Amino acid sequence: MARRGHPDPARAPSHRRLRVGETIRHALSAALDRGAMHDPDLAGVPVTVTEVRMSADLRSATAYVTPLGGAGGELLVAALNRAAPALRRLVAPALTLKFLPTLRFALDTSFDNAARIEALLAEARAGRGGRGPGPSDAA
Repeated sequence: MARRGHPDPARAPSHRRLRVGETIRHALSAALDRGAMHDPDLAGVPVTVTEVRMSADLRSATAYVTPLGGAGGELLVAALNRAAPALRRLVAPALTLKFLPTLRFALDTSFDNAARIEALLAEARAGRGGRGPGPSDAA
């Protein structure tokens, strides 16, 4: 239970966690855009870093990535996790922290989830359109 005046760090990230995560996101995006990595699985693959979530103690960061076009996400995440120590060194100059956070990469599935929800909503609208007004449409 959180003490009075101290929010639970698992519920809402602090401004500092958000700021550090955004700094790491920008530095990672710049390093990947420059093609600083020489891994054949990363060569020529445009990567979008959608979000970086920091742990409460700022010692670890999870970067959510998606390949442009959406294909080959698992291969991309595996390659980025192999290259994490090198990417960590490339991100270091952008940070002014006592400890450099360890990087982990995960596939961002939020776009897939949004597309699935949109398809379900479109299906529901199409199904209701053929039967007439529903209970909420009666006045």
